[in-house]
Amino acid sequence: FCLFPAVAMPTVSRVAVCGGTHGNELAGIYLVREMLKKRADGTEPVSVVTVMSNPRAAQLCVRYVETDLNRCFTRAALRPLPRTSPYEMIRSQELNALLGAQRSVDLLCDLHNTTANTGLCLITYSDRDWICLHICKHLQREMASTPVRYVHFDIPLNEAYSLDSVGKHGFAMEIGPQPHGVVRSVIFSAMQEGVQLMMDWICQFNSGTLFEGGWVDVYTMVKNIDYPRDSETHMISAAVHPDLQDRDFCLLHPGDPMFLCFSGETLRYRGKEALYPFFINEGAYYEKGVALSLARKRRVQIPSVL
Repeated sequence: FCLFPAVAMPTVSRVAVCGGTHGNELAGIYLVREMLKKRADGTEPVSVVTVMSNPRAAQLCVRYVETDLNRCFTRAALRPLPRTSPYEMIRSQELNALLGAQRSVDLLCDLHNTTANTGLCLITYSDRDWICLHICKHLQREMASTPVRYVHFDIPLNEAYSLDSVGKHGFAMEIGPQPHGVVRSVIFSAMQEGVQLMMDWICQFNSGTLFEGGWVDVYTMVKNIDYPRDSETHMISAAVHPDLQDRDFCLLHPGDPMFLCFSGETLRYRGKEALYPFFINEGAYYEKGVALSLARKRRVQIPSVL
């Protein structure tokens, strides 16, 4: 039961679906390639822009060529750049001109894969975006075989760094587990279903359907945890503990095992409150010094929309 009155919102008439922001996350790359084969005939109720975000990295099957494209969309990074800037910095300006700025799409869905056991996550910078929250609620209802969660990065919008931030509404659709440089059929199918359900919801919403409000669990990121490191060499000295590995979004209590040192010692979680770990042992985050992220969960009430 929702206490909020129904909220009338503008139609979502222009949608972008992007893949290959990271060139070795193959489910999104192959899904975008499939979508590009199907040319629009002009009768679709929604205009869909399908984009291969980082074509050079996708061709080489690497995360990026010079720098991480998905960290190049802060307001500072989108200022005019010299022509000698890294490829991804220049590419971010091109994508912003195509999908953001004065031509901002109504919704931007950026497709990603993770090596972590996350299921399907919609990752966004707002915990009050009724469009994104309703899409999440719709996916949760329809995708019985795939856990769907809403992850909130609580940072100021001018510091938002990822491609999805350039749309009026936007999220990364992150699905795992899948090794980088590999496409797994079950992960590809889940991503394909998630995108199709998103489009189905948008079409119904644009046609005037009333979507009832309700509640969505929101996981707000609190902090990142690095691997234990040798004090002299700064190399990692432990791996994620087997009791924690693959337990993304399972509550981590103070005192629970977190790392298993290469020397055999178990290191335990020393936090003062129980939190939800995710992106556990993500392969691409070794270079960023992140072993896992921790989130706080709360229920967010969303209004009916039409």
